[in-house]
Amino acid sequence: MLTAKPLEHLAHIRHGFFTREGGVSEGIHASLNCGYGSDDDKLAVRENRARVARALDAEPNHLVTVHQIHSPNVVHATEAWEHGHAPQADAMVTDLPSVTLGILTADCAPVLFADSKARIVGAAHAGWKGAFTGVLDATVEAMVDLGATREEIVAIIGPCISRDAYEVGPEFHARFIEANASNDRFFTPSLRNGHFMFDLPDYAAARLVAAGVGTVTSLGLCTYADESRFFSYRRTTHRGEPDYGRQISAIRLAPQD
Repeated sequence: MLTAKPLEHLAHIRHGFFTREGGVSEGIHASLNCGYGSDDDKLAVRENRARVARALDAEPNHLVTVHQIHSPNVVHATEAWEHGHAPQADAMVTDLPSVTLGILTADCAPVLFADSKARIVGAAHAGWKGAFTGVLDATVEAMVDLGATREEIVAIIGPCISRDAYEVGPEFHARFIEANASNDRFFTPSLRNGHFMFDLPDYAAARLVAAGVGTVTSLGLCTYADESRFFSYRRTTHRGEPDYGRQISAIRLAPQD
């Protein structure tokens, strides 16, 4: 699992951006696939998620994920839920050490949040659509509603697809420019006429800064380029493979002494 120094330094915060390594899944899902939405064996997925929880010193049944739908929806997690009863949303916040928040990704950006002084954490799934429609802004607002302070919030953007691997069409570019002309800085022309390379992590970081987050950092790791460590939906699509795994990023509050 990968960690970020700004979160490592916070008291009572446990977090990890987990890679695809260290699990029990086989074949194209090898090995730490944590996505029940894949075609992987569900018992393997359950064991992989249990390993993630234990790595964070959490109970396996305390690790929750949402039914991600590329929305700006945020859930206040007041208790752990069973698989199959996950709410439809793309972000969660909590102030309870009995809940571990997990986000599944395979090119989209996982973002982990913490205000250690207020003892509030959050996690968000930010693909282009979620980031564009405000899931990161909404996560910050939900944390503030619980008592967090914007300037005290630390937000870390985990492994996701990079600008070098994310080619988009003219309609995609036009949508962002129509929303805000300054969004053009997140695009560079690609080798195909009328197409662009989009910088998802930089766009996500800009949204977080605009939301007033005090510390914003990106791990700067590309899921598409690093096959040994990360699953990638786009890489799977380019190869015509039938399915793909999902890595998980998770955060929790540790109980106070």
